[in-house]
Amino acid sequence: MNSFKKNSLFFFLFFFFSGSMQSQESKIDSLKRELQIHKVKDTTRVRVLTKLAFSYQRTDPEKALEYIEEIYRISETINFEKGKAQAFYLRGIVQVSLSNYEEALLYFNKSKKIYKALGMKEGELRCYDAIGVVFYYQGNYRESIKSYEKEIKINEEIGKTKVNYSLLSKIGSSYSELGDYERAIVFYEKALGDATSPEARSICFNHIGTLYCDLGNYPVALENYTQSLMICEKIKDTLQISKSLNNIAIIYNKYENYDKAIEYYERSLKIEEKINNKYGISRVLNNIGVVCKSRGDNKKAIEYYEKSLKIGREVNDKNQISNCLLNLGDMSLILSNNTRALQYYEEAKKINIEMESQRGLCSSIFGIANTYVNQKKYDLALINALKSKELSDKLGIINFKRDTYELLSEIYENTGSYKKAFVSHKQFKILDDSLFNKENINKIAQLEYEYKYKGQLESANNRELKLTQTVKSTSKDLVKSQRVLFLGVIISLLITIILGAIIFFLKLRNIKSKTQNSIIEQKLLRSQMTPHFIFNSLSVLQGMILNKEEGKSINYLSKFSKLLRITLENSRDKMVSLSQELMAIENYLALQNLENELYKYTVLVDGTMNTELFKIPPMLIQPFIENAIEHGFENQKEDREIDVHLNYINKKLICTISDNGIGVDAKKENKNPYKKSLATTITSERLGVLTKDLKMEGSVVIEDRQKYNKQGTIVTLVIPYKIQEQE
Repeated sequence: MNSFKKNSLFFFLFFFFSGSMQSQESKIDSLKRELQIHKVKDTTRVRVLTKLAFSYQRTDPEKALEYIEEIYRISETINFEKGKAQAFYLRGIVQVSLSNYEEALLYFNKSKKIYKALGMKEGELRCYDAIGVVFYYQGNYRESIKSYEKEIKINEEIGKTKVNYSLLSKIGSSYSELGDYERAIVFYEKALGDATSPEARSICFNHIGTLYCDLGNYPVALENYTQSLMICEKIKDTLQISKSLNNIAIIYNKYENYDKAIEYYERSLKIEEKINNKYGISRVLNNIGVVCKSRGDNKKAIEYYEKSLKIGREVNDKNQISNCLLNLGDMSLILSNNTRALQYYEEAKKINIEMESQRGLCSSIFGIANTYVNQKKYDLALINALKSKELSDKLGIINFKRDTYELLSEIYENTGSYKKAFVSHKQFKILDDSLFNKENINKIAQLEYEYKYKGQLESANNRELKLTQTVKSTSKDLVKSQRVLFLGVIISLLITIILGAIIFFLKLRNIKSKTQNSIIEQKLLRSQMTPHFIFNSLSVLQGMILNKEEGKSINYLSKFSKLLRITLENSRDKMVSLSQELMAIENYLALQNLENELYKYTVLVDGTMNTELFKIPPMLIQPFIENAIEHGFENQKEDREIDVHLNYINKKLICTISDNGIGVDAKKENKNPYKKSLATTITSERLGVLTKDLKMEGSVVIEDRQKYNKQGTIVTLVIPYKIQEQE
């Protein structure tokens, strides 16, 4: 259970002047010209120097410090106290950008003291805001919130009843780190509602994405991160681009798309190194280490973690130190160095208690429990695992809860508490399915496609706008002569051809992309069927073993291995013979009916059909049979019947699966959200893809047999097929 610290922090805290990031270069040039004209060392020159220093604090800290030194010298010479306060404040900003937090606090407090003595509430506000951010960076979230609350109080004193979006967002981030997600999302949503500038909205989207990522809602997280990236790329805010790239990479790593994750991390790292942001560099290095670990490259993972830890200790970034220690603890467990792992986890636990970081504390305690399991100290492991469960339940973070239930299942099994082990394992399975289902995977692919396509379309629109402006500019000069008019006509025609070619090219790429997505989706759906079936069968086998039914489990395992061989052979091919598929179905039914012959079943094929000639996609019929067995006979212990019937009518291959259970309408009334058959959902969507792929009708209809004056459910499958020519 690695604790990932999302690099979605804010560096928009210092809006000292009214201008934002837009037209920054032209603004700097204008200020430099003004400085050359005004050489008198007075308050006017201080004002210009202050604006220049602020403009350079992100991109060139050394240049900013040069201007700040001149501000301080002039202010001291002319006894300009406000100028001194500005100089201290700006020094603090630069020190934050260099990750020197203690020095930054020193300068901000000096600035605040002067502003307070002068009675300048606006200056005090800026200092409290900056101090709150530094405390946040240091992992001191309670103090961070206190500073922001003082800022709100001063706002009220000067008659500002509406809280600025940036302050709302920062309070939300502090609550998020403390594990108070309900308060955090309230502040984030308020901030987004009040944000008007593009850079402000970009930052808010990043924060909201981070919160949903912590809660395990990865599609919603990615949607917000992508929104942020599109905005900050448009306004060319490099720091926010880096943060958005880093966050998107985290989602791809969660879904095991490691190449994509590395691609985004490397883009982020390049930006952080260019601006020498040690804070950001440390986080990206740590995250790359996580990907290396996922790929099984333990040596590289440790190298990245240690580099990140070293930088984190240099800048006293407690949150990042904790993350690195947790990851190094995980690596020590993998390498069976339990003593070293325990040291890492205990140190991380101590830091997280100091920071009051509930998420980090949960990860630390989980790591300690995991280590005790490795050492076979199950009593100590259980104590810590239950603490981890308590914290994860309180936080509501799904992946934390999932991992804890998996560990509890292992502990209970090793201590002989088989019933508790089975219950914990079932909870693990439910939570795991909720994190990694087909809908989420498709959502990820869709968001990536939309981001790329919208980017290309926007680029084309910009080119079109520029070309249109060129046409307008040229049209004004056409009046001068007929020759120029003729030239303008030619240019217009060329522009039309170019624009037409661009639009055609984009549409063609769009069509190709959709076709490719269709192929990928079909492969994904087929690939999900086999592991889903195997997982369910192994769960049954585990239940027999835990109940110590040795004879039944051995018999079940023998039949299961035979069925598994047939299933794996079928699932390997895109199309299999109908006879092979029927053999797998009959074996499956026999396996499910192994104990006490709980079901009567029949598999009938129309006598006119040659099952060897029909080729059909594998694993289409079995999920609906499985659904009938698992959900069709609630509270019905006897007279259970399942009938499978295949017909070939009007060139349609029709399969019906009927049972005499409670009926689909009754099941809908008693629906439990965790009982939904993932296999049935996947098969239904897969039919839609196969219909397009094979250019043949494929559909599924599920009905209650009550409409035919019978009991139970009937599923009617129209299966796309190919007929193999006889030799």
